[in-house]
Amino acid sequence: MNHAVSNEEVLKRVRGILSRQPFSALLKTEATQALADGTCEFRISIDNNLMQHMNMVHGGVLGYAADTGLTFAAGIVYAAPVITSEFKINFLRPVVGQALIARGSVVYKGRSQAVTRCDLFVEKDGEEKLCATAQGTIVLLPESGGAGA
Repeated sequence: MNHAVSNEEVLKRVRGILSRQPFSALLKTEATQALADGTCEFRISIDNNLMQHMNMVHGGVLGYAADTGLTFAAGIVYAAPVITSEFKINFLRPVVGQALIARGSVVYKGRSQAVTRCDLFVEKDGEEKLCATAQGTIVLLPESGGAGA
């Protein structure tokens, strides 16, 4: 019997996995959307702990946010354990604002790997601006007994 998974179930599963990741908890990452088609959104509030020496969000934070959006997008559509094989990120503008938003989606899904995309936005005074974009290859892992993203 093939059971269609609701978007509410997907978001609950994503939030559960995210809560078990110590680094995601450290950055206070919040899953704000997760749809069965692999579309997902994460939000990180920006504070002084995330800044580099020129008062911009550190590129490592953007890399983490992109990797999270890329990997969860694939994990959702596979409903199995996945891991990043590689990704590329383009930094488009300095990140100064109140929140970093990562929006992931699936570009292509094959039998054992997916190509995903994640656009990063900085929210400042209620306005969003694109600040980085990433593309990655996410691979399906053999079943390890754990639920995937």
